Amino acid sequence: MLHWDGSHSLLVKMENKGSDEVEKMKTKFLSAWHNVKYSWALKSKTSFSRNSPVLLLGKCYHFKCEDDDGLTEACYEACDEDLIMGNAEAFRKDFASRVWLTYREEFPPLPGSTLASDCGWGCMLRAGQMMVAQALTLHFLGRDWTWSEALSLQPLDTETWTTSAAKRLVASLEASLQGSPSPSNPGPLPLHLPQARAQAQAQAQGAAEEADAHLREVYHRTLVSWFGDSPSAQLGLHRLVRLGLAVGKQAGDWYGPAVVAHIFKKAVEEATDPGLAGITAYVSQDCTVYSADVVDSHRASGAGQASAGRSDAPPPQNSQSSASSLSDSRAVIILVPVRLGGEKTNPEYFNFVKSILSLEYCIGIIGGKPKQACYFVGFQDDSLIYMDPHYCQSFVDVSTSDFPLQSYHCPSPKKMPFSKMDPSCTIGFYSRSVHDYERISQELSKVLQPSAREKYPAFTFMQGHGRDYDLSGGLTPEKREWPFIRDPRRAAATAGDFVLL
Repeated sequence: MLHWDGSHSLLVKMENKGSDEVEKMKTKFLSAWHNVKYSWALKSKTSFSRNSPVLLLGKCYHFKCEDDDGLTEACYEACDEDLIMGNAEAFRKDFASRVWLTYREEFPPLPGSTLASDCGWGCMLRAGQMMVAQALTLHFLGRDWTWSEALSLQPLDTETWTTSAAKRLVASLEASLQGSPSPSNPGPLPLHLPQARAQAQAQAQGAAEEADAHLREVYHRTLVSWFGDSPSAQLGLHRLVRLGLAVGKQAGDWYGPAVVAHIFKKAVEEATDPGLAGITAYVSQDCTVYSADVVDSHRASGAGQASAGRSDAPPPQNSQSSASSLSDSRAVIILVPVRLGGEKTNPEYFNFVKSILSLEYCIGIIGGKPKQACYFVGFQDDSLIYMDPHYCQSFVDVSTSDFPLQSYHCPSPKKMPFSKMDPSCTIGFYSRSVHDYERISQELSKVLQPSAREKYPAFTFMQGHGRDYDLSGGLTPEKREWPFIRDPRRAAATAGDFVLL
């Protein structure tokens, strides 16, 4: 329950009106309040040490001083030498290229409610969107992709990226294009044949690179549009809320990381856009990833052909898989809800989290502080690096061909001590093929080996299918499909929204 000065008298006045009018006024009042509350979320600066490596979703950066001749010993101890990427600017560009999803306002009302904003309650859904967006970035663009405009991002405010701002941006671009030389302007003097051939080759190469860059931006824009705030968006808030209604979650309720994992599994499976035909999602059961179930997800009949055979379905980029493996399989987003301690995260798991975030196929962790969700993407020393959804921005119509992308990228990373991390979270991985999954499961099994002080791994891999272990335990069909549903008889074994089945 939110409390603020002066709210009581206003709510009393509102109760004198009709019920529909009351709900509309409450929604506007809450939106206004949350807009004020979350409008300064990005104004504080985050400091980073120059003496320690920074890990961001599998890539290592080091902010060495200008007079340093090389990387420090600590960096080599933390990272493989081949993974060390460079300086602060390279980190900034990589971080700002990740898709950022935050609170929005003034979008169409959500299913089953009059709410036109998710301020104050939708942060875990937004964190889940960011994690799935990273999986799709790996799928279509590869881990090395960065956005060309990432370093030009400016601090945001609530008005910057409205429709009017988008129109001003388009107008300025048109004006700049009109100022370029016209075809009638005299060109350079004729060149000798060898020079002309070399120039033509350079122009052809430049044209190919430009076309490739343009194609990647098309993928980028399409990917962002899937998370738009409209009922038609494939992975947008409206669709996620609709799926949540099936298990009693209403718009305005708080969603936990395990609930969000299952909702996204359904959302990805039910997506109708041809571009999403080549990817699906798997959620582990009781902290166990059943390998046969993941392999079955990869080998779903006809999934690969459905994606590869369409001109409007972008092919996976930067893939090391063979053409044959891509033709008969689809990629899998593996989501693993875990609990890393009791009331607080057990410090014995800190190194485990660091190891997970050091893997390029890790798509991050959704969790946060108690009742305040965020998306963890990296770390430095004893602090997590995260993307914060607690910033209210205006609705953007992603159905237009030139909608502005800037508000979907964050210029400001944040840090949080490991000790403040809520133990309930969901870890995500991206697996492109069965061969990829075999490698991932082998590598993760080593990471999951408990130390002498740890008694249990965060999660495990098992051969076979989950059904082979009779995990249903007499649950109803609904609870088999949504295994995180609370069971009062098991209340003593639950914490947050994490349920031990």
